[in-house]
Amino acid sequence: MDYGVYLVTQASHSAERSTPEIVAAAIDGGVDVVQLREKDLAARERLAVGRRVREQTRAAGVPLIVNDRIDLARAIDADGVHLGDDDLPLSVAREMLGEDAVLGRSVSFVEDAVAAEAAGADYLGVGAVYATGSKGDIDDDEHAIGPERIAAIADAVSIPVVGIGGITPDNAAPVVVAGADGVAVITAITAADDPAAATRRLAETVDDARE
Repeated sequence: MDYGVYLVTQASHSAERSTPEIVAAAIDGGVDVVQLREKDLAARERLAVGRRVREQTRAAGVPLIVNDRIDLARAIDADGVHLGDDDLPLSVAREMLGEDAVLGRSVSFVEDAVAAEAAGADYLGVGAVYATGSKGDIDDDEHAIGPERIAAIADAVSIPVVGIGGITPDNAAPVVVAGADGVAVITAITAADDPAAATRRLAETVDDARE
């Protein structure tokens, strides 16, 4: 998988546009991975949105990851799941979803990154890299950790690292230069006037930083 531009969906940050609309635009802009988040939706609504997004991503050949919910990932035949500290363990996700599933894990510290890799994570979401208003339940020492922490974690593990948190086309390059394989964003795409153009700009920034 190429984790270059990783969209995390959230309708409440999408300027009154639907998640399928945002996903369609991101696919047009060349997004590499889509994660279905939608924490504000009830389970049935999230399922309905997930099924539509699964159709879109499958048709485009774009991997679909589900945030937190292993059961939803199974229900919509997603490619994998992304888990945090309060979710079920990676071992349970692997047992339920199978060996081919892509398992992501959110981390902010080197020791947690090493532990997640040992537990079977396929990639790490590391952040919050910069200050962000999209996730209000993180501790101060997990907030605005900077590209320096990205570098330390990338040096400590052998699996892909994806920077997340407050990333925009204007500040994505240092994250990739520090060692991230890609950047995950919510509002940089979902709240953009032109989500497809925003996706393309992020992709260009990531590609340039990789050279």
